[in-house]
Amino acid sequence: FFMGLAQELSSNLPSHHFEVQVYLMLEAGIFDVGVILHLKSLVGKMARTSILMAMEDFYAVHRNYTTKLVLHIRDSNGDNMRAASQAVDLLQNYYVRAIIGPQKSSEATFVSDIGNNSQVPVISFTATNPTLSSADVPYFLRATLSDAAQVNSLAALIKAYGWKEVVPIYEDTDYGRGIIPYLVDALQEFGASMPYRSAISRSANSDQVEKELYKLMTMPTRVYIVHMSSAFSFGSTLFTKAKELGMMSGAYAWILTDGIANVVDSLSPSVLDAMDGALGVRFHVPKSKELDDFTKRWNARYRQDNLDDPPLQLSIFGLWGYDTIWALAQAAEKVSMDNATFQKQQDIKNSTCLGTLGISTMSIGHKLLDAILQRKFRGLSGDFDLRSRQLQSSIFQIINVVRREPKGIGFWTAKHGIIQNLNQNGSEHTYLNSGPNLTQVVWPGEVSTVPKGWQIPTNGKKLRVGVQTSGYPELMKVEMDPLTNAIIATGYAIDVFEEVLKRLPYAIPYEYVAFHNVKGVSHGSYDDFVYQVNLGVYQIAVGDITIRHNRTSYADFTLPYTESGIAMIVPVKDGTTKGTWIFLKPLTTDLWFGSIVFFIFTGAVIWLLERRIDNTELTGSISRQLGIAIFFPFFADRERVESILSRLVIIVWALVLLVITSSYTANLSSMLTVQQLQPTVTDVHELLEKGEYVGYTNGSYLGDLLEQIGFDRRKIKAYNPDDFDDALYEGSKNGGIAAVIEEVPCIKIFLSKYCKGYTMIGPIYKSEGFGFVS
Repeated sequence: FFMGLAQELSSNLPSHHFEVQVYLMLEAGIFDVGVILHLKSLVGKMARTSILMAMEDFYAVHRNYTTKLVLHIRDSNGDNMRAASQAVDLLQNYYVRAIIGPQKSSEATFVSDIGNNSQVPVISFTATNPTLSSADVPYFLRATLSDAAQVNSLAALIKAYGWKEVVPIYEDTDYGRGIIPYLVDALQEFGASMPYRSAISRSANSDQVEKELYKLMTMPTRVYIVHMSSAFSFGSTLFTKAKELGMMSGAYAWILTDGIANVVDSLSPSVLDAMDGALGVRFHVPKSKELDDFTKRWNARYRQDNLDDPPLQLSIFGLWGYDTIWALAQAAEKVSMDNATFQKQQDIKNSTCLGTLGISTMSIGHKLLDAILQRKFRGLSGDFDLRSRQLQSSIFQIINVVRREPKGIGFWTAKHGIIQNLNQNGSEHTYLNSGPNLTQVVWPGEVSTVPKGWQIPTNGKKLRVGVQTSGYPELMKVEMDPLTNAIIATGYAIDVFEEVLKRLPYAIPYEYVAFHNVKGVSHGSYDDFVYQVNLGVYQIAVGDITIRHNRTSYADFTLPYTESGIAMIVPVKDGTTKGTWIFLKPLTTDLWFGSIVFFIFTGAVIWLLERRIDNTELTGSISRQLGIAIFFPFFADRERVESILSRLVIIVWALVLLVITSSYTANLSSMLTVQQLQPTVTDVHELLEKGEYVGYTNGSYLGDLLEQIGFDRRKIKAYNPDDFDDALYEGSKNGGIAAVIEEVPCIKIFLSKYCKGYTMIGPIYKSEGFGFVS
């Protein structure tokens, strides 16, 4: 495509009949270089002055050099075709050995391909589009930064202020679109997103810009990244219109990429006034005495060369242009020392073939390219090193436009993120710990409060939240304001929902819509309520809505916000009978048997021990000795024991007797004072076997569940929760119910009201708990 295009362009050049000898030696010491700029633009005028001063300064210092660059400056007028035409002319008629420029990324796409086919290095210090790759076009060098280099600094600002959404506003060109994929990736690393992308045509007029801004005002996002080239006047129009529409206020945040931030010093006072409060990132230029001296001379020279133009501030593009000339002049001297010749191998007459444009049979283009890549020095812009075929930088300056003046408020480095200061060596000594570590920022509207990044749109729709009155007002209660007819929802479910909204980094307008008529009568079951979300009646539904499998087929649920499970509410009864013989209740069979055995065992052991030492008090007839062995534990103080072992046994027995007595006393006291409450039903299968009546909340899915379990439909009764107490009190045999099947959270609310007389059995079945529907 480019071959054919260049042929067409060169065929339209003025006809010049000339012949080139087989070995044409260029005039000794002359090194022709083409320069293609948009000379009517700010950057073009700035670069022209910088380049001419670089020529003068370089050869004033290097008087002994045998070569001298001869610049052939051409005006592209911002047109891609014209830039390509000028490149062909420079190669065909002036045999330039290198081309500086062009200015725009779209122009560089054309010119770099022409230079690559001609084996002539093309060096641009303003083409920043990341899609321009030296891998595809090896003779193209970028003496500037790729736009992709700044996306991490932009993302760091977004992250530091906690914004989750951002809208890029960019010119609808290759330059404008080029940064977007890289910016998306950088934002996604910490969860931020682009809900909308605003692309503005280069041909857009003021009315179209205003229309796009009105469109942005209808969206909730209030953080904008503006990516425009300095040659595109839309940037000025954008901010002027934004201020007229009230978008330069405290609710908005504007961030400039380096396309505008690099030349913001040279914008008109009216545009700077409209930009007041905007942030921006741009390449950091280290201060030096040489830079200060050059800036003073440059200002004087620019005013001299442009008498009719207002003063212009030198930007990084002018410094890169200056350093590019120094790098190319050094490389030209090195190549010249190798006595390279620039040749033609055939007679050319009105040649339009790219293969004959400036081809060096001794590979001067390749040698010149290698020489440029080897140049590394400290220039006015900082370290100038093209070994990676483009400049590299790890430091960006963050600026804040305040009162018509860009003010440096901090820096971003690849190593430490956002910092406030740099020391003299450029290393960091202030670090980002929490929040942006910047000098106080003045936001649009001259406020110091950080914009939320989100606002209710001027004509935005409210989120419709469906609500339904629950049988448990503690969970959900829905009322209508008699004055405004507005729906008022309260309860634990509403508290959870509103707390979630408060914790979002942006505000969401919403309104409650009731699932019942003016008389408070529900329009259907909970299944019907959930289905309204699927029908689009509500955007979400909030309430005590159980997450069920059948409902997930037509609606999405949040995670549960309550504990899960289905249990029973059953009455309790006192399981003890207080009568005359209650003192025997603590004496269980095991206790009786153990006590008797221990009594006999203790007496027998003591009798045997005392018999060994012939204790006379334990002697006598067999019947007497048997009686002593049996009754000794009861009357241990009657007969005197002499054996030490016997006394130890008596001590152990006394301790055991004390434990038994204490345990008995405690149990008996408990029986006399504390109710021994026992549930009337312990298992759901017991209800099935006895054919008891059971109840559930009216409108709940639990009625169907009970049928699935095996209950007769005639034994299942629906109640309002307020009627559960009466129904349980009457009992199944008296027209009431024996148990209530309910969700665990609801049971706990019921038991908090009726703490006496009822208990919870279960959970008897699993459930997913309550959630919100979306």
